[in-house]
Amino acid sequence: MITAGLKLTQSGGIAILDEDRLVFNVEMQKIANGARYSNVDELDDLVGVMDKFGLKVGDVGTWALDGWDGAAGGHVNVLAGGIRTEVLVAPYRETDLVPDPGMPGHRGRITIGGQALDYDSYVHVAGHLASAYCTSPFARRGEPSMVLVWDGGCFPRLYCVDADGRIEAGGEAFPLIGHTYSMTSQYWGPFKRQNKSRNVDDLSVAGKMMAYIALGTSRERIKQVFREEFFEFFDADSPRVREYRRAIIGCGSTGEPSHAYVHQFLSAVQSRTAALGFSDEDVLASVHAFLEELLIDRVTKKIQAWKGGGAWNLCFAGGCALNIKWNSALRSHPTIKAMWVPPFPDDSGVAIGTACLAAAGGSGLRPIQWGARLGPALEPTPDVPRGWSTSPCTPEELAQILHTTGQPAVVLDGRAELGPRALGGRSIIAPAVETSMKRLLNDVKTREHYRPVAPICLEEHAPTVFDPGTPDPYMLFEHWVRPEWIDRVPAVMHLDGTARLQTVNASDDPNLHAILREYYKCSGIPVLCNTSANYNGRSFFPDVASAIEWGQLDLVWSEGVLYRREDSAF
Repeated sequence: MITAGLKLTQSGGIAILDEDRLVFNVEMQKIANGARYSNVDELDDLVGVMDKFGLKVGDVGTWALDGWDGAAGGHVNVLAGGIRTEVLVAPYRETDLVPDPGMPGHRGRITIGGQALDYDSYVHVAGHLASAYCTSPFARRGEPSMVLVWDGGCFPRLYCVDADGRIEAGGEAFPLIGHTYSMTSQYWGPFKRQNKSRNVDDLSVAGKMMAYIALGTSRERIKQVFREEFFEFFDADSPRVREYRRAIIGCGSTGEPSHAYVHQFLSAVQSRTAALGFSDEDVLASVHAFLEELLIDRVTKKIQAWKGGGAWNLCFAGGCALNIKWNSALRSHPTIKAMWVPPFPDDSGVAIGTACLAAAGGSGLRPIQWGARLGPALEPTPDVPRGWSTSPCTPEELAQILHTTGQPAVVLDGRAELGPRALGGRSIIAPAVETSMKRLLNDVKTREHYRPVAPICLEEHAPTVFDPGTPDPYMLFEHWVRPEWIDRVPAVMHLDGTARLQTVNASDDPNLHAILREYYKCSGIPVLCNTSANYNGRSFFPDVASAIEWGQLDLVWSEGVLYRREDSAF
């Protein structure tokens, strides 16, 4: 049985399951240099995506759609064969109308490629939940797990999935939407603005904020202001809080006016912190720490109150699970026995989770066979542009070039990564031994100077260079650069001494492993820089032609071929 999971909205795309095997997950943003967070604008575009994998619309036995903003249901406007149509889907989260997140919240019909197709739709939050649990080691071992879901439009919500895959909803940990983190940037720092958001309008700010806070210091006095105002706006037994709790339930930023109330909260904090004399950088660093402490405290206490003492497995999904500092803080808490964050915790993984829900058919979530490199294949580049030459080049030879020239190279290899992180398939890699390399990479990508560049490291050497240096193949946890390595790999260190580590072994990516292994032989350094290969504001390069047209670097390596600008100095 082939099951198709569709996400039509933000970071939209299609995932195909063949029984329990993930065949592909293709986000529209990863096609033809698409804009980040692209929707599915035309349903018939999915026909072309499926054709790339030898599938036809009629091959699919079950179609499932992700839910979207709204308490009673979501409304998605999309083209079907060029005709504008409204698709009705399930609500954002489970409600009294849809109490079981494992069951469909709406049934309907859509037309794809001229064929009318019945579909089930599942609440949006359940897509996050299922994508995390079904890809986790806990599901594979038949173990129960808590699942925490916190994305921009919902409150952090806890679920328990038992050993048979049955979902029990535990409710919210606290009533604050995930967009609050990025909304604080509208009050302090380089992204301060007068026209405050009415709903989500810049999804890229959260990642920039996580880097920017390293310029500041968390201050207890500022955190105390946040705690006091949080109580007044969200915890107090007052008419204002009761009205907020009645009107706002965390069902999506366009489904309810949640931003307006958060802005009242942040304005109250701003009016008090202005008199304290701290820098904007200190305020934003304190925001991060306040939210981290709130998350850890409320989630762990809720687990203990709900299920009693002892340690639990935890899966974390939703856009907030891209915060490596929060992930690491959760993972280190004694309530958490083991933790799993998939490489696609944001909306890029929801089509996968929706397909998993449909494949389960209400009988319990089950593990799937999957890999991190099941995105679209590279498009061919048959004609080499004038001014560029090509030559055969093994991964080992590329490593030698990186070492001898000290220059970065675009690496495009195999199928694209699932999720937002470039893990070696759509990457720029470079030596990490000079601080200037981080400046160079940020310059060519037109990024702010404080933005970090991630390290890739041979898995067996990671504990030597990083603390803790545990295997983390998806760049989702925080590691400290050990003191004796700070001067040896300065390009991959954040301003606060941490790094967003990706460990690599031979089974993860044989070519990337071969590059790292040979570079280590040449240099004695088991680490290289890694950042995504893309136009600013776009997703990964889909082909070599795009990387050459981008034109910011002189070397492009792809599947055993080195493309070199002929007038380069090396």
